[in-house]
Amino acid sequence: MQRILITGAAGGVGTLLRPRLARPGRVLRLLDVVETTPGPGEEGVTGSVNDLDAMTAACHDVDAIIHLGGQSRENTIDDVLELNVAGTYTVLEAARRAGVGKVVLASSNHAVGFHSRDEVPEGGLPADASPRPDTLYGLSKVGIEAAGRLFADRYGLAVIAVRIGSWFETPPGVRGLATWLSPDDGARLMEACIATDAPGFRLIWGISRNTRRWFSLAEGEAIGYDPKDDAEAFAGELITGGEPDFLADPELNRAGGGWCEVELGLPMT
Repeated sequence: MQRILITGAAGGVGTLLRPRLARPGRVLRLLDVVETTPGPGEEGVTGSVNDLDAMTAACHDVDAIIHLGGQSRENTIDDVLELNVAGTYTVLEAARRAGVGKVVLASSNHAVGFHSRDEVPEGGLPADASPRPDTLYGLSKVGIEAAGRLFADRYGLAVIAVRIGSWFETPPGVRGLATWLSPDDGARLMEACIATDAPGFRLIWGISRNTRRWFSLAEGEAIGYDPKDDAEAFAGELITGGEPDFLADPELNRAGGGWCEVELGLPMT
């Protein structure tokens, strides 16, 4: 019986992912700070990613971890460091103690938010492009990636950090035509991460096969990710009043979009 631990399982992404990862012979162990109601093939655990004892217990008999828990928006430095960086350290340390060999980390396009489309090489912005965080939240995602590399290099964990674009039911606006990760492709991506036997640390992009993407899919394809969906199906309803200038509009030209201009440390609505 394969057991997958999902942290932050009650959140938006976790809710999209759970039914799509359900399989015969697989148990999804759902961890969140709020109580979850497990369905068939699921186990519920109430706990915090900052509680090492609780996390270590939650990792018992687990084959892989999908770490989604933490702060998902811009906030104060104390908040994003505690929930994202310290929380991710705790998850990785718990995995090490419990003998879990593989951890998938939810990073973000905001770790590289100031990279722009007009500087991208042929083939798209590499998944391992150098950090250029656009916010304190983005800074914390850089810290998450660094923690993953530490545990891969020092302890031999297989760690895949996914720089997620826009993981929603439908693309959130025109920018989403490039950054969208459909719910079904998100599940395909997690399945590829779980199944691969690639060792060490990897960075990959979490996006669909969007016509207007400017992010590389090569690193994900190297571990078996084959996205099927394309945000272009929504272009007709998202683009009104003429074709936007994707290079001249900073919202569309930067990986982080409008996040590059928000005031640091203020929660975003």
